[in-house]
Amino acid sequence: MFSLKALTAGFVAVAAFTSVAGAQEITLRLHQMLPPQATIPAEALKPWGAKVMEESGGRLKIEQYDAMALGGTPPQLVDQVADGVVDMIWTVIGYTPGRYPTTEAFELPFMVTTGEATSKAFHEYCEKYCMEEFAGMKVIAFHTHGPGLIHSKNPIEKLEDMQGVKIRGGSRTINQMLEALGSTPVGMPVPAVSEALSKGVIGATTIPWEVTPSLRVSELVKNHTGFTGDEGLYTQTFVFAMNQASYDALPDDMKAVIDANSGIEAAAMFGRVMDSGDARGLKIAQDLGNNIITLDEAETQRWKDTAAPLIDAWIEEMNGKGMDANAMVEDARAMIAKHLGS
Repeated sequence: MFSLKALTAGFVAVAAFTSVAGAQEITLRLHQMLPPQATIPAEALKPWGAKVMEESGGRLKIEQYDAMALGGTPPQLVDQVADGVVDMIWTVIGYTPGRYPTTEAFELPFMVTTGEATSKAFHEYCEKYCMEEFAGMKVIAFHTHGPGLIHSKNPIEKLEDMQGVKIRGGSRTINQMLEALGSTPVGMPVPAVSEALSKGVIGATTIPWEVTPSLRVSELVKNHTGFTGDEGLYTQTFVFAMNQASYDALPDDMKAVIDANSGIEAAAMFGRVMDSGDARGLKIAQDLGNNIITLDEAETQRWKDTAAPLIDAWIEEMNGKGMDANAMVEDARAMIAKHLGS
């Protein structure tokens, strides 16, 4: 009898120890599309995970899987996190056209300023307008990149140079804009850009400076066209999110750690990382002796005037879906201006 009691007590002790140990360390799997050396994986996601681990006393561990290492394609990332296939994802929102229409206000032409200011504005905007579309996710941060520009094999020095150019676009709204500017948009996720440029599938691409080093874009093309003024031609929008059930299953003190590292300040951090990556990408192109083109004020205005009807068309489309799209665009602009001046 004594031996049976001792044995039973031993099993209970082992079970209790295992339970405590399990509570002490929780591993969350983070899946994203870019190579590990790219700006966001290396300088935003990795440090974010390290900070969470430190603030959790080592109980929360973020296991990062880069370059779609867990399978699937970049457009499938939002379903992977919503369905609980992975715990966390970082992705381009526009890779699933039409699924998150409220976010598209920030993809409209000549909206974006700096990555940090626009990211703060985008997160604030999405908290007001977008959350129903992200059901099933605990959003950590919405953010954008900095001012968008065009990287091309042949120089683009005026609007007419866009005619017939096969150019990669990263979202429905950006592709519509590129078509309005006279080019032939080719939709594809950013990891496909290098091969598409090298094989001549496209002659130009829309990506920010920050991602050009990891894709070797400044080696594949020699011309880079930007614009006069604070606003870039376009931006892509991003979401860093956690499966809602994975979040709900955390102990309250671990939820508090995630919460403390979520929100507008997390969005600002991602935006700052994008801005610093832009500076590095530009310097690489300059050091290679590439042709850095900045369209003057008059030529920039021609592009703005040509792209402006797209804004009106988007407002009409969203109004048809029962949204107050005029207010959404006005709010987007006001929020960007506010955070640019703060």
